[in-house]
Amino acid sequence: MPSSSAPAPFRRARRRVRTWLRRIWRGIAYLWRRSLMVRSAAITVATTGLAVAVIGTAVMVSISNNVYAQRRDQIEAESARATIVAQNIFDAATAAEDNNQTELESLQSEAQNAILSNTTSPGGTSIAIERTPGARTPQILQNVASTGFPDSVITDELRKRVAADTGELSLQPVRLDGPGGRGPGLAVGSTLQIPSAGQYELYIVYDLSDAQQTLDFVSQTLSIGGVALIVLIALVTSLVVRLVVVPIRGAAETSRKIAAGRLDERIPVRGEDDIATLARSFNDMADAVSRQITQLAELSRVQQRFVSDVSHELRTPLTTIRLAGDLLFDARHAFEPSVARSAELLHAQVDRFELLLADLLEISRYDAQAVELETEPVVPAALAADIVEEFRPLAERAEIELRLATPGGHTTMLLDARRIRRVLRNLVGNAIEHGDGRPVDVVVDSDSRSVAIAVRDRGVGMPAEDTARVFDRFWRADPSRKRTIGGTGLGLAISLGDAQLHGGRIDVWSRPGEGSAFVLTLPRRSSEAPPTSAIPLPALDESYEGPTGTEEPA
Repeated sequence: MPSSSAPAPFRRARRRVRTWLRRIWRGIAYLWRRSLMVRSAAITVATTGLAVAVIGTAVMVSISNNVYAQRRDQIEAESARATIVAQNIFDAATAAEDNNQTELESLQSEAQNAILSNTTSPGGTSIAIERTPGARTPQILQNVASTGFPDSVITDELRKRVAADTGELSLQPVRLDGPGGRGPGLAVGSTLQIPSAGQYELYIVYDLSDAQQTLDFVSQTLSIGGVALIVLIALVTSLVVRLVVVPIRGAAETSRKIAAGRLDERIPVRGEDDIATLARSFNDMADAVSRQITQLAELSRVQQRFVSDVSHELRTPLTTIRLAGDLLFDARHAFEPSVARSAELLHAQVDRFELLLADLLEISRYDAQAVELETEPVVPAALAADIVEEFRPLAERAEIELRLATPGGHTTMLLDARRIRRVLRNLVGNAIEHGDGRPVDVVVDSDSRSVAIAVRDRGVGMPAEDTARVFDRFWRADPSRKRTIGGTGLGLAISLGDAQLHGGRIDVWSRPGEGSAFVLTLPRRSSEAPPTSAIPLPALDESYEGPTGTEEPA
């Protein structure tokens, strides 16, 4: 029946069966991938089962051939004796041609009874004495057969071989009907020379069901023994593998705990075997790693404290230098030109030094994980507009058109405004710095899960290897490039930390000669990191024209 024309209940049942089979297959595949014990037991059972099957088959074939050969030899000997007994009975009679019919029939019955009484086959026998076709003799005896003789199993081929009177027994395997169905048997044919009646054929059919029962019992015993052996091997394999797998699982669990920060976790050591040696080696390694981590952590704390202390200590002399520098800067017009220039350079470098000191303090707070958000209601679009207006004079001096687009981001969010402003100042300032006189776009957009602020310039751009390092501390793509804004080399690193502190991220795209794009993505809810940004990064073969998204309600 085609699937398209099958009844709906049949199709549903077939789908359920397929689903059930798929689930079973997936469960087996999962166990195969995840459990060393299951794999080891399955492989051992499969190989053992194959070996048991091959050995059992070989043993069964050998036993069958041996039993059959013994029964065949026994049957040949019995058939030869039966033929001799019957022939002796007929030879003992008078050989004269005037033997009457009654006497020959009596001898025939006597021979039949003698054969039956001398047969010791446990499976039972049936005999028949039949006249050889085509013989011409003065007297003819009627064919005789024991009760239930299976005349149909005597084939023409067997009769031809017997009629040829080669002096040897002719054997032929046959199938006999019985109460339990068809069973094996063996038909044996020989010739008898009866005085005045000529050549007759003696057929003895032996029932081999007893031998077959013996072979069936042996086969059943081998099968049960093989299955029991496979089950026992599976259990032993599982036990042995468990002795190895359980310590490995313990080591894996301990490794996960150590990786999670629980450096005092260790593997229990039991005994003196290889597993115990492995556990001790692992514990020694964990102790060494723990000591190294503790030393590195202490060194990091010392370095952080040193940076923090130095930064704080530098504030006092810096304040003094600042005051003195401001006095000199304010009075620079009364100085000689060289002294006035020195006052201007001193003033600029003091400003840069103050900025560097502030960034170092902020970085030290991040390293010490001592940074906390001070959130307040903020409208991202309004915040971006403030930053654009703040940098517009600088952009005009650099002859750069600073453009703002806010199709989204008008929803109030809880943000640390100071940090977001710092991020945007870094992004917009860098865009103006590297814009090469071309327009810079600031775009704010949002979707149901995030708000994104993109800053896109069309300046010099960066190659891929520089893009990957753009957030590294104190790294600059072109150190020889003239800087009009200043900067400490820590701005983007601090900006990335500010974004991640809000649960967001900063994505970057850049291409030499086509400019760069930085996208700050902030989640509407801090507990939900957005998988995608409301403003996608520009494609590598297209210039960024701004988003087309619409504002979503909070």
